[in-house]
Amino acid sequence: MDGKVAFVTGAGGGIGTEICKLFIAEGACVLAGDVRLDIAEAAAEASGGGDRIIPVALDVTDGDNVRAGLARAAEAFGKIDVLCNVAGGSTPHDARVTDAPEEEFWRAIKLDLFGTFLVCKYGIPYLQKAGGGSVINFSSMVAIMALTDRDCYTAAKGGVHALTRSMAPEYAPDRIRVNAIAPGLTVSERVRGLIDEREELRKLADQCLLGPCEPIDMAHVAVYLASDESRHTTGQVIPVDSGVTIY
Repeated sequence: MDGKVAFVTGAGGGIGTEICKLFIAEGACVLAGDVRLDIAEAAAEASGGGDRIIPVALDVTDGDNVRAGLARAAEAFGKIDVLCNVAGGSTPHDARVTDAPEEEFWRAIKLDLFGTFLVCKYGIPYLQKAGGGSVINFSSMVAIMALTDRDCYTAAKGGVHALTRSMAPEYAPDRIRVNAIAPGLTVSERVRGLIDEREELRKLADQCLLGPCEPIDMAHVAVYLASDESRHTTGQVIPVDSGVTIY
């Protein structure tokens, strides 16, 4: 990834931090955005990237904030080649349709789907100006398989899945590839504690053919999609789920 500039959202989470670290290790420059500046700064420090990584406070649901973050990245590094939309997540308030609070549905849609939409809307013109690039969205295994009591999150990630596929042919003439990663159960520090507390997560962990995934597994696929090695890969949603979705 030497010479490439990546705009990473959700950089302070387990997956986002590993992506920033690996992008830096592979030679990229990175703008690491997170809704909390302190954890964006922690991710930047953990990457060891020095002045090749800039942490910023970034709310992906705020169009003005997204535009300002993108402008900061382009000003600092001269261009943007990669959009990596990691920001998102579910909460314990999610449930089946008849039980889920309306506000939880709109929270998931706004963060996971609308946030991805905004970064693509305002970020793709930078990729066009750079002569092409890569958009990496984050879907989920819930967009591929049935997972009960997650209907708000499922709806949002299903939208990311569909958006990824529709954007791929739209921006292919600009040499922009659009793909998504669909993580399975990924054991970050937060999730490791939840597995011990929640029976459904323990059952899901038991279904992982190769054991639960770790954030670095997503980062390796992100590097592939960000690099020229994936130059003919577009419109794909790549599950990284230890085989769970084959059932």
